[in-house]
Amino acid sequence: MPTPTTREFSIGPVKLGGNAPLFLIAGPCVIESEAHATMLAERLAAMASELKIPFIFKASYDKANRTSINSYRGPGLSEGLRILTGIKQRLSIPILTDVHDVSHVAPAAEVCDVLQIPAFLSRQTDLLVAAGRSGAAVNLKKGQFLSPWEMTNAVDKVASSGCARIIVTERGASFGYQNLVVDMRSFPILKKMGYPVVFDVTHSVQLPGGEGKASGGQPEFIEPLARAGAAAGVDGLFLEVHENPTQALSDGTNALPLDQLKALLQKVMSLASLVRTWERA
Repeated sequence: MPTPTTREFSIGPVKLGGNAPLFLIAGPCVIESEAHATMLAERLAAMASELKIPFIFKASYDKANRTSINSYRGPGLSEGLRILTGIKQRLSIPILTDVHDVSHVAPAAEVCDVLQIPAFLSRQTDLLVAAGRSGAAVNLKKGQFLSPWEMTNAVDKVASSGCARIIVTERGASFGYQNLVVDMRSFPILKKMGYPVVFDVTHSVQLPGGEGKASGGQPEFIEPLARAGAAAGVDGLFLEVHENPTQALSDGTNALPLDQLKALLQKVMSLASLVRTWERA
């Protein structure tokens, strides 16, 4: 069965969908400091430029879904958006961040090119509609509790606001307690909705709550899953990266070490290019 073709649109200089090249969404889980977020953005942007892979930088100003009340959440809305504004102005790259609350949508959209709906909020109608009305592109993460075909309802909520720049992201499905699995059938199913499909590889190897007061992870499976997603014809990859995952303030157990990113991208870009050649044949 041929892989469905998704609609094309642009986010700044990044072209998504159709037969456009594989694009990359990458960055730290959360803003740890201005200096740290800027350093990672610079290194990722330089790598993306070298490899000629379209790139969107991601970082969260607030992680409202941490396992423990004592976990680090981020610098908050005002300070976080100030930091992201500086990165955008310094590097001229598109920016993606999470929004968890309707009141955050308008100020986040003034700075960020893409508003991301966290997986656990993928059914929150008011949030989805507000994001769709914001003027930013919207990245809908599929809830771990949803089948891929159920995402039609989430897409329809955003599209009802007039938003046409929608991305749908797979990040694994709950499989028993504290485990996620990725059903590769999900990608062609999601693509039938007509929007670019992204594979969030690093969250798919997460073990939610696996360490009691924090999530665990199995980063050794990042590369095989990324290769599989590229072979399945995804439009983009989502990777949380950190130069020292053991010291990361959030999601370090499932993050990709920065020094492993280039080799991984070279492999998946080759696969993605081959798949696009087949799709055009």
